[in-house]
Amino acid sequence: MNKELLDKLKHKKEAYRGWKQGQVAWEEYRETVQAARDQVRNAKALIELNLARNVKDKKSFYRYVSEKRRTRENVGPIKKETGDLVNWNMKKAKVLNDFFASFFTGKCSSHTTQVTEGKGRDWDNEEPPTVGEDQV
Repeated sequence: MNKELLDKLKHKKEAYRGWKQGQVAWEEYRETVQAARDQVRNAKALIELNLARNVKDKKSFYRYVSEKRRTRENVGPIKKETGDLVNWNMKKAKVLNDFFASFFTGKCSSHTTQVTEGKGRDWDNEEPPTVGEDQV
């Protein structure tokens, strides 16, 4: 990355901080984000073009491909309804499973989000569909 791109990314971060504090208008922040995104895309395209031009240099090509194949598989600690943090993968899976199962059984926990009125379907006059215990 060149210095100009790093400066754009720094400016984007500062604009976000300013927008969150109410010092920067939303339109100005969006323009900054779009400019940074465009410059990042152009830098990636340039790197890939240089890789394609230097086909004989297989080492750099395979290094680039191996960097793209890496994934982040870790899920951070999850807080249970009781407030305890869960760190073990199997326990995290159980907490997530219980949470999503509670949604479908109608036993929603306090962590569920509320749909704002006026958006989506009108549920005022009608019960939302639920999955009963005998249907599972």
